[in-house]
Amino acid sequence: MSAQAPSAAVERTAIKKVSVRLVPFVALMFFVNYLDRTAVSFAEPNGMGQDLALTAAQFGFASGIFFLGYIVLEVPSNMALHRFGARRWLARIMVTWGIVSLLFTWVSSSEQLYTLRFLLGVAEAGFFPGAILFLSQWVPSRHRTKILGLFYLAQPLTTVFGAPLAGWLIGRHGLFGLEGWRVMFLFVSLPAIILGVVAWFYLIDKPADAKWLTPAERDWLTAELAAENAQKTGHESTHAKGDLKKAFSSARVWILAAVYFGFVYGLYALAFFLPTIINGFQDQYETTFSVMDKAWITAIPYLPAAIVLFFWTRHATRHGTRTWHVAGPAVVGGVSIPLALYMGSPTATVAVITVTACAIFAALPVFWSVPSRFLTGAAAAAGIALINTAGNVAGFASSYITGWLKDWTGAYYVPLYLVGFFMLLSAALMILLAVRHRTDEPAPAAEHQAKEAIG
Repeated sequence: MSAQAPSAAVERTAIKKVSVRLVPFVALMFFVNYLDRTAVSFAEPNGMGQDLALTAAQFGFASGIFFLGYIVLEVPSNMALHRFGARRWLARIMVTWGIVSLLFTWVSSSEQLYTLRFLLGVAEAGFFPGAILFLSQWVPSRHRTKILGLFYLAQPLTTVFGAPLAGWLIGRHGLFGLEGWRVMFLFVSLPAIILGVVAWFYLIDKPADAKWLTPAERDWLTAELAAENAQKTGHESTHAKGDLKKAFSSARVWILAAVYFGFVYGLYALAFFLPTIINGFQDQYETTFSVMDKAWITAIPYLPAAIVLFFWTRHATRHGTRTWHVAGPAVVGGVSIPLALYMGSPTATVAVITVTACAIFAALPVFWSVPSRFLTGAAAAAGIALINTAGNVAGFASSYITGWLKDWTGAYYVPLYLVGFFMLLSAALMILLAVRHRTDEPAPAAEHQAKEAIG
């Protein structure tokens, strides 16, 4: 009892320090990352589409080609992060994408837009899986779902705060002689460059180097993570090729990649086309919205999504991550998104879309706690990057196919039914994974529940 008490106290303070010192900063990086990659969704219905004469298919292609650039360097970038360290690599990624994002301010044709979106994907390659890997290397698995949940809050909150910010910036039409949507690109790009420079000095690659931890906390984290990694099926081998082979030949990795594909297909169909759908309410329901009205309406689904995400990940942490923590939201999202097509008012439509957003964001951070349970080291870097690559394929597919189907059919019925299909497929694959491999996490012991380090 006396030996356990000091250990529990060290665990509590160590995890709390990590949650305070690292998670908010990495989440802020993710906030800027998601805002930069989705800024085109705010620009298109507010002048860019008209100025560049974009059809829905062209806008979908411009949105999606980002992910082709991302895919090109996804795995190599994450392997470079594993080799050179998160501090250097994440900082380099941020500065690079900030510079590319800044160039959108002066885009003047659809061809230039395609080129810059592709280069933005190349510049951002590896950031998201790198951030997931980085945070996973700082906390044991029993705390990981909550840590990733706190990190993932940045994604829905990007729209909660980013949509009104984008609307306000677009309203500064004429500043520096620029159209409003160009002003938005100018000002949302600069934070990435600034944060990248700060990250170089602020981030630390591993607990053993953290001077803000006490010696006891550093020793406990280092020992706990080493013991956990030694038990994983993808533990460090003496050759990087062996680790890569384990990741790329793992059935679990490929099934998880397919599960993630379905979630991201739904995520980016909403992210890129929701502002355009809301803009269409004006003709559909014979109403009029200002730029700020449309920005606030776009933000509505994401605030409840952030709240649901927070409490869903807390539940998974307290009771152990279960298959239904991922499959359940996938079913809810898959069923709800087509229902939005049959609502009779903007309020009812946004309400149903809010349910879909809540489902997607509830599942994603819980999902990302799964791969790091059986992969570590270079295998984890490659496996997580491979899974995220599948998501990037979905990002391109959902963006382009949604726009193409909208042009072809004249409405969003077929595109949103397709979103529902892929999310239901994710639920089925997650259940299949649970049947073939034990993916449920053991429920934490009562003493761990009583001594949760965060919250």
